[in-house]
Amino acid sequence: MLIGVVGWLFLGIIVGFIVSKVVPLRGDDPKPSIITAALAAVAGAGIYNMFDHIQVTPFNPHSLFYAALASVTVLVIWHGWRWKQAA
Repeated sequence: MLIGVVGWLFLGIIVGFIVSKVVPLRGDDPKPSIITAALAAVAGAGIYNMFDHIQVTPFNPHSLFYAALASVTVLVIWHGWRWKQAA
Protein backbone atom coordinates (compact mmCIF):
# COMPACT_ATOMS: atom_id res chain seq x y z
CA MET A 1 0.00 0.00 0.00
CA LEU A 2 2.74 2.45 0.94
CA ILE A 3 4.56 1.93 -2.35
CA GLY A 4 1.39 2.80 -4.28
CA VAL A 5 0.91 6.03 -2.35
CA VAL A 6 4.58 6.94 -2.80
CA GLY A 7 4.12 6.31 -6.53
CA TRP A 8 1.19 8.69 -6.61
CA LEU A 9 3.20 11.32 -4.74
CA PHE A 10 6.15 10.90 -7.09
CA LEU A 11 3.90 11.16 -10.13
CA GLY A 12 2.27 14.30 -8.70
CA ILE A 13 5.70 15.86 -8.12
CA ILE A 14 6.71 15.09 -11.70
CA VAL A 15 3.47 16.52 -13.09
CA GLY A 16 3.82 19.61 -10.90
CA PHE A 17 7.40 20.14 -12.05
CA ILE A 18 6.46 19.79 -15.73
CA VAL A 19 3.50 22.15 -15.37
CA SER A 20 5.67 24.69 -13.52
CA LYS A 21 8.01 24.71 -16.54
CA VAL A 22 5.20 24.99 -19.11
CA VAL A 23 2.91 27.53 -17.42
CA PRO A 24 4.14 31.10 -16.99
CA LEU A 25 4.37 31.60 -13.22
CA ARG A 26 4.82 35.40 -13.42
CA GLY A 27 7.47 35.41 -10.70
CA ASP A 28 5.68 33.00 -8.36
CA ASP A 29 7.55 30.26 -6.56
CA PRO A 30 6.94 26.85 -8.23
CA LYS A 31 7.04 24.93 -4.92
CA PRO A 32 3.35 25.50 -4.00
CA SER A 33 2.31 24.21 -7.43
CA ILE A 34 4.44 21.10 -7.06
CA ILE A 35 3.13 20.40 -3.55
CA THR A 36 -0.46 21.00 -4.71
CA ALA A 37 0.02 18.59 -7.60
CA ALA A 38 1.43 15.90 -5.31
CA LEU A 39 -1.48 16.22 -2.88
CA ALA A 40 -4.00 16.25 -5.73
CA ALA A 41 -2.45 13.08 -7.15
CA VAL A 42 -2.86 11.26 -3.85
CA ALA A 43 -6.42 12.53 -3.45
CA GLY A 44 -7.41 11.70 -7.03
CA ALA A 45 -6.00 8.19 -7.00
CA GLY A 46 -7.39 7.58 -3.52
CA ILE A 47 -10.87 8.62 -4.62
CA TYR A 48 -10.55 6.39 -7.69
CA ASN A 49 -9.57 3.40 -5.54
CA MET A 50 -12.36 4.14 -3.07
CA PHE A 51 -15.06 4.20 -5.75
CA ASP A 52 -13.63 1.28 -7.73
CA HIS A 53 -13.15 -0.85 -4.59
CA ILE A 54 -9.62 -1.82 -5.57
CA GLN A 55 -6.82 -2.26 -3.07
CA VAL A 56 -3.83 0.01 -3.38
CA THR A 57 -1.10 -1.91 -5.17
CA PRO A 58 2.47 -0.91 -6.05
CA PHE A 59 1.65 -0.61 -9.76
CA ASN A 60 -1.87 0.08 -10.93
CA PRO A 61 -1.93 1.92 -14.27
CA HIS A 62 -5.51 3.10 -13.76
CA SER A 63 -4.78 4.70 -10.40
CA LEU A 64 -1.63 6.31 -11.82
CA PHE A 65 -3.68 7.72 -14.69
CA TYR A 66 -6.23 9.19 -12.30
CA ALA A 67 -3.45 10.55 -10.11
CA ALA A 68 -1.96 12.40 -13.09
CA LEU A 69 -5.40 13.54 -14.24
CA ALA A 70 -6.23 14.93 -10.80
CA SER A 71 -2.88 16.72 -10.64
CA VAL A 72 -3.33 18.38 -14.00
CA THR A 73 -6.95 19.32 -13.26
CA VAL A 74 -6.12 20.89 -9.91
CA LEU A 75 -3.14 22.77 -11.36
CA VAL A 76 -5.21 24.15 -14.23
CA ILE A 77 -7.75 25.42 -11.70
CA TRP A 78 -4.96 26.69 -9.40
CA HIS A 79 -3.17 28.64 -12.15
CA GLY A 80 -6.45 29.92 -13.59
CA TRP A 81 -7.39 31.25 -10.17
CA ARG A 82 -3.92 32.79 -9.68
CA TRP A 83 -4.13 34.35 -13.15
CA LYS A 84 -7.49 35.91 -12.29
CA GLN A 85 -6.15 37.30 -9.00
CA ALA A 86 -3.12 38.87 -10.68
CA ALA A 87 -5.25 40.65 -13.27
